[in-house]
Amino acid sequence: MEKLIVTCAPTGSLTVPSQTPYLPLTPQEIADEAVRAAEAGCAMVHIHARDPIDGRPTSDPEIYRDIISRIESRSDVVIGITTGGGAGMTAEERVRVVPAVKPQLASLNMGPVCLSLEPVLRRYEARDFKYSWEKPYLAGLSGFIQQNTFDSVEIFLNSMNEAGTKCECECYDLSHINNVAHFVRKGLIKTPVLLQFVTGGLGTVGSAPEDIFHMRNTADQLLGRGNYQWSIVGAGMNYTVTVPLAIMLGGHARVGMEDNIFIERKVLAKSNVEFVEKVVRMARDMGREVATPAEARAILGLPGRDRRP
Repeated sequence: MEKLIVTCAPTGSLTVPSQTPYLPLTPQEIADEAVRAAEAGCAMVHIHARDPIDGRPTSDPEIYRDIISRIESRSDVVIGITTGGGAGMTAEERVRVVPAVKPQLASLNMGPVCLSLEPVLRRYEARDFKYSWEKPYLAGLSGFIQQNTFDSVEIFLNSMNEAGTKCECECYDLSHINNVAHFVRKGLIKTPVLLQFVTGGLGTVGSAPEDIFHMRNTADQLLGRGNYQWSIVGAGMNYTVTVPLAIMLGGHARVGMEDNIFIERKVLAKSNVEFVEKVVRMARDMGREVATPAEARAILGLPGRDRRP
């Protein structure tokens, strides 16, 4: 079994600042969390950018460039950036960061995504939100569909291929794996394919073992087991299910404040480092070694850091 690639997603775009005072928002805070997570054992970081003034999700390439440069000056961790952006962003806004910074890795939602944070809104609506944008942002998610049509996905993939960027295929449901296979056949996604199973949220496939087996078996059927690597996200406390299964089944794992703010039930994590340390402990207890950034690059077919596009 290959070594476990641990990914940390330190801030995301759906977690809002009022949920936790520990959410990193500025380029310096996001970079610091990424570097500390790498020192704790993660091989990859998945980066979203925030407006440093009010923490609102942003697609500004200059903010991404600032975050990336701060990380690269201190760590050799694999840096992946999002093209999911934030709710309400156009496809043009989401993809513009790829040609601007030419990352080694970028995520791409492989089909329509309809998410809701209604439970979060209910939990916090009686309180004062820190910033005026947060409440309408959470409320608007229930009526928002990120379309990710075949035409737009092809545009994203062409942009990534031109930039020398590997696609991290984010799959929120079974149909998204079928879409990945379609673009592999068209030659727009190269092997080894990297699948990220996004599970456990309102609007995604579940995080039960049966769901995860079904996703993996579908990928086996459509792509062939030797042609892809898979990682998994478990929204909220579902990570306590998804991480052990990934360790046992040969997959990889993503954790961080993008997906969950609680290190234990009702206990806020004070840093993304806590999540990474917990995964590393799980892996060691279960007898699986954890990959370094260099080993993760080899597993995923990424160029060495000195050959970054």
